[in-house]
Amino acid sequence: MAAELNQAGLEALAQQLGERLLARGWMLATAESCTGGWVAQCLTAIAGSSAWFERGFVTYSNAAKMDMLGVAERLLEKHGAVSEPVARAMAQGAVAHSRAQWSLAITGIAGPTGGSAEKPVGMVCFAWASPDGGCTACTRYFDGDRAGIRRQGVAFALEGLLLQLEK
Repeated sequence: MAAELNQAGLEALAQQLGERLLARGWMLATAESCTGGWVAQCLTAIAGSSAWFERGFVTYSNAAKMDMLGVAERLLEKHGAVSEPVARAMAQGAVAHSRAQWSLAITGIAGPTGGSAEKPVGMVCFAWASPDGGCTACTRYFDGDRAGIRRQGVAFALEGLLLQLEK
């Protein structure tokens, strides 16, 4: 699935996602860091999204990740905020702190600063938590400027959840 990376394309993905969630009676929560609520904005751009979008958490700081999602401080210290273990904890925390059955989480380095040799600008970690307690995570590396990296992250997160729902 390669979505159009403009706002209309992102909202088309959100529409598809909403239809699939609604058909199953499921709600979604989001936990976003580097995308700053962009996924939630795409979801709420869809009329009627309150039937399937429960809430969004924007947890940009480590303190917000701990306070709002219950991410363990030791996990942040050991792996860093941009890591698959933290993305998993964010996704699981979004389900635990909401009435949603599904969640998606995004944490990454959108740049132009903040990268390192180990974690370069464009590195974004994702996780999707499911109603059965499962949680899938992965890392992607995107090219482009800050806006482009964030946009690609939003598209990948939405596409990833659509794929999870097909399983």
